[in-house]
Amino acid sequence: MKRCRVTISEPPRFRRYGREVRAAMLIEAGLACLAEGGIAAFTVDGICRRAGTSRGLIAHHFGSKDQLLAEVYEAAYAPMLAAIAPRPDGTPLSLPELIARIFAAERSTPQALNVWMALWGAMAGNPGLKDAHRRKYGEYRATVAAAIAIHRGTADKADELAASVIGLVDGLWLEQCIDPDGLPPAAARAACLRMLDPLLGPVG
Repeated sequence: MKRCRVTISEPPRFRRYGREVRAAMLIEAGLACLAEGGIAAFTVDGICRRAGTSRGLIAHHFGSKDQLLAEVYEAAYAPMLAAIAPRPDGTPLSLPELIARIFAAERSTPQALNVWMALWGAMAGNPGLKDAHRRKYGEYRATVAAAIAIHRGTADKADELAASVIGLVDGLWLEQCIDPDGLPPAAARAACLRMLDPLLGPVG
């Protein structure tokens, strides 16, 4: 009788990642889920499937899905804060330059709108998310205040004015994301500068 040789294939091998890399993968997957489907898409199964991990790793790395959401919030803020950060020599950006970078087209997309609407909408019931917001908003406000102080030549009331400027900028940014054809980046920036002139002196 002729013998048949049976080849047994090895089970698939999974790559091993360090703790920080794996946590970063889950955060990126969470951002992608929000960008694709809003808060309804931010599920343990969806995040782990996209990251290629087991369900237990969210609890292992973050403690809970809510805490992962807080980490995702900080990650969502990071590109904008990096864009408006001081120059390498520590000099803050000018106010017009800072505003132009906020309204840059690459940060004003339907996907970005999905992410931020989901995060803001979830904040009321998530203390960790609220804490993350306080930290990141504080950094944002301090950066804007520094630009205002340089523009006006004084730090007096710069922090209060920064809150007003951020409210204006965020409102225009939302409209730019909702209808980019109706309010493209250049038009959003020009509208912002026009409204800031009476408050801060000529900005554009």
